[in-house]
Amino acid sequence: MTKPLLEVRDLTKHFSVKRGLLRGTTVGYVRAVHDVSFTIHEGETFAIVGESGCGKTTLANLILGLLEPTQGMILLRDQSLAQLSTADFAAYRRSVAAVFQDPYGALNPRMRVGNIITEPLRNHGYAKRERQQRLYDVLQAVGLPADSARRFPHEFSGGQRQRIGIARALALQPALIVLDEPVSSLDVSIRSQILNLLKDLQQQLGISYLLISHDLATVEHMSTWIGVMYLGKLVEVGRAREVCGQPKHPYTATLVAAATPPGRTPPWDMAIVGEVPHGLHIPSGCAFHPRCPCVLSACPQTIPPLRAIEAQRQVACYLYTDAAPAPNRTL
Repeated sequence: MTKPLLEVRDLTKHFSVKRGLLRGTTVGYVRAVHDVSFTIHEGETFAIVGESGCGKTTLANLILGLLEPTQGMILLRDQSLAQLSTADFAAYRRSVAAVFQDPYGALNPRMRVGNIITEPLRNHGYAKRERQQRLYDVLQAVGLPADSARRFPHEFSGGQRQRIGIARALALQPALIVLDEPVSSLDVSIRSQILNLLKDLQQQLGISYLLISHDLATVEHMSTWIGVMYLGKLVEVGRAREVCGQPKHPYTATLVAAATPPGRTPPWDMAIVGEVPHGLHIPSGCAFHPRCPCVLSACPQTIPPLRAIEAQRQVACYLYTDAAPAPNRTL
């Protein structure tokens, strides 16, 4: 096995909640990301899946260097993000790019597309000739005509704008692109085109992706690995096909059931109950236990560790401990 491109070790981000006069009193902490670990190898896609409010976007912002972790480490090719010099951090920014959810809000409406795409190149000191060549290379790569460079974002459809966002992310030839819900705001007819484009670019260029999504159908199509996140913690990690085909954690099973097309029977047909608790009031023990139909006596007491239950599968659930054998039906 080759060394990972990106390694995340015990990553944690807590936000303090302040109230009172001038918000000077800390009344608690929101556990947005807690003790998260995973690796991404070159040419792979690692997906983080979960409901809104589970910490997915916070995790993405930590990896992009937009937030500082409370604790834990992020390493790119064995270099810790926290220990990078200013020059090395600029190199990190060249190696890690992002495509955001909203193709309308992510592009400056007052700039021409050519300037939007080449702005990262200007910021990193590329000469004009290099910028122009790179501009037309990435426009061609994402399937947009060369004259797109002279137009403004409002002249394009939502799908075309997302192609512009992808072109901008490709400009600096990154090793890793963070895809934060890249198709959730697009029409259904356009989503598959963008996903297929991303897969084609990965095969051609060897790019790695960190895919953030709440949609397991999108994730299964795109991903090598899936990490299922609930209230800041990973509760299941495994190969995409195995996680979607035979979910082990009850929370994963609810997501699979919700994403199963009509007419098909999911591995475990269970609808999720209730809402995600607020991050300031996370339940004790396993945070999912108030919504779980398989709750055991240990679940409210202590947090189950993320542990290997088979080759290339990790689950944080007391259903898979020696003291509590797994249920007869496949979760």
